[in-house]
Amino acid sequence: MNIYLTILCITAFTGVGGLAVGGALAAAVHTPSGRAVSLLLRFTSGVMLSVVCFDLVADALENGGVITLLCWLLVGYLCTYLLNCWIDRQAHHSHSGHEYGHHGHSVPPSGEMHHTLHTAGLVLAAAVALHNMPVGMAIGATFAGTVEHMGHGGVLAALIIGLHNIPEGMSIAAPLLTGGSKPAAAIAVAAASGVPTIAGALLGYSAGTMNAALLGISLSFAAGAMLYVIFGELLPEAEHLWQHKLSGSAVMLGMLLGMLLIFTHGH
Repeated sequence: MNIYLTILCITAFTGVGGLAVGGALAAAVHTPSGRAVSLLLRFTSGVMLSVVCFDLVADALENGGVITLLCWLLVGYLCTYLLNCWIDRQAHHSHSGHEYGHHGHSVPPSGEMHHTLHTAGLVLAAAVALHNMPVGMAIGATFAGTVEHMGHGGVLAALIIGLHNIPEGMSIAAPLLTGGSKPAAAIAVAAASGVPTIAGALLGYSAGTMNAALLGISLSFAAGAMLYVIFGELLPEAEHLWQHKLSGSAVMLGMLLGMLLIFTHGH
């Protein structure tokens, strides 16, 4: 199969599909267990850490060197951080407060609350769609970096992002559902926000296969973006939802699984 078609299919399945699954779960269970979501986020973080440390960084060093790695890793981290600051401002922190009910915000009148939640859901969907462009580029760059191994690293990265998209899909659909949207419409909005992942992946792969220098830059940027997703989004949210001394075990199990998958596919 043509590599571009392969990337398109995989990112559509994980990027769009993961958000759709999250939307469907939100429609089925309006109040998901905080502990279950926290463990899923921690496990996903562990797998992503393995991908960054043992896959992206290793390939970036090989293709671009230490200076390129450090500079563009920082650029990727900062760009993703700034983008998520904008998301937080636009969504008024509705990600956690409306989805899981852990923020003690005052409750407006019913009609106003429904309108506000519906608007927040749409804004969050648009913000997530924008956020998914660099995430898709990270997947595409990983495909380019592991093309000699039939793109196994890219497939793994896409699957991890798919897991990460499930709680994001829930966070989009939950305020829409509470605001009066029908389940099918809420799921469709959540799924649509994953479409930029496909475009980003194709762009990231194209840039990464041009030459070694661009591949090193792409992989370093992808590593930085993923590090922010881990330390700026997933782990803080997991800690907010459920705190327990043994919860770190989920991160360790995720890292072990990530290492197993990486080192058994060509490294």
